[in-house]
Amino acid sequence: MEIVTEFIKELIIYDYMLFGGVLVVFLLFMILGIVFRHKTVLALSLILFSFIFLIVGSIFGYIEMHKFLFKNTTAITSQKKLTFTKAVVIEGTIKNISKRDFQSCKITAKVYKLTPNEFKNYVLKLKPINKMSIIESDILKDEEREIKIIVEPFVYVGDYNITLGADCR
Repeated sequence: MEIVTEFIKELIIYDYMLFGGVLVVFLLFMILGIVFRHKTVLALSLILFSFIFLIVGSIFGYIEMHKFLFKNTTAITSQKKLTFTKAVVIEGTIKNISKRDFQSCKITAKVYKLTPNEFKNYVLKLKPINKMSIIESDILKDEEREIKIIVEPFVYVGDYNITLGADCR
């Protein structure tokens, strides 16, 4: 329940417009399904499509809209495995390339194993060895900011790769 409350608090006006539009299309297809109730196959198809559109349109629309509204780029400038402690220090940059200022960005560094097998590498990216996140606040548009993340504890001794990503609002 707490996750839902937090999600609703973070909604912006564009989210409400998206969900309102999806709801209107859902209701339109439901009404069409009711109007064509004598044509059973058509009515059931319209009602099924309306429910699919309600779920897929909301989720996909939300994700794609936020990718567009809160565009950013992250880059790793250096990474160093410390010898005196079990940690990796990652230095990088985040740049706001959207047309809006960011109130906060959750920047996440993920460390995952590397193997010679490309398919296995793809699967290993889904379950990182370790990950660490930091929050950066008030990033203005076109601003580039230096960041440092310390991933600890880090005890893996094989080949590994690090990715850096950001989720901004």
